[in-house]
Order: sequence, then structure tokens, then C-alpha cells
Amino acid sequence: MDALYTTEALSTGAGRNGRVAVAGSDLALDMATPKEMGGSGAGANPEQLFAAGYAACFHSALQAAARERKVAIDGSTVGARVSLGSNGEGGFQLAVQLEVVIPELDPATTRELADAAHRMCPYSNATRGNIEVLVTAGDD
Repeated sequence: MDALYTTEALSTGAGRNGRVAVAGSDLALDMATPKEMGGSGAGANPEQLFAAGYAACFHSALQAAARERKVAIDGSTVGARVSLGSNGEGGFQLAVQLEVVIPELDPATTRELADAAHRMCPYSNATRGNIEVLVTAGDD
């Protein structure tokens, strides 16, 4: 791969109960295990960061797909729900649900743009075949 951009993050402390900082940015967060997993919930967690990154990246891909097709998607949103669960083999796995909303655009075109975004988004390409990703759009 010919890298267009590279970034670095450093986790210190106790992982899910430590601190994470991204080099060259103002992003530095206290981390905490979610209450649902027995933690305090008094900080961010990796699943939240993954959801935020995936939503923003997919939304950018959606906008690129719309530009290619000369379709206006004003007011569009992409929501990402990331779930963490057991993989049944002593480890854990993720699942993602993405919800694409494009007000005032017909459901078929919304679905077409969502599918195009799913093909081009680097998060989608990284997760494809590895975890379940469900993309809802239009009338889904």
C-alpha cells in the first residue's frame, strides 16, 4: 500500500482503564471499561472510538459517492452502532450497524449511495469478511 496518511496513538496505564493520546493532535482521552462490562464507565472506550471513526469515514465515502453521481445529500447522517461480544472461543468480536439517512432522497438512490460508500470506505474494506457489518439505508 502506498500510504496517503499515517497517524499514531499511544495507550498508557491499564488499556481500557488508562489513557490514550493521538500524536500531533489535541485528542487525548481517559479510558474506562463500560459499566456493562463491570467497569466504571467514567471515560471513553475503544468501541466508542471505533464507532466515531467508522461513522465519520463512511459519511465521507457517502459524500464522495454522491459527488461522483452528482446527487445532493444535504442533511445526510451516518450513525454507527458498535457491539462487542464473545466469539464463543474464549475471545471477543465486534459487530457494526451503520444507518444512512438522506432526507428528501428516494430510498433506491439512498441505498445505491450507501452501497457505493460501503465499497469505498476504508473501514468497510478493513472489516469486510472479518466482522458482521449491516448497512441500513432508505426504507430498510
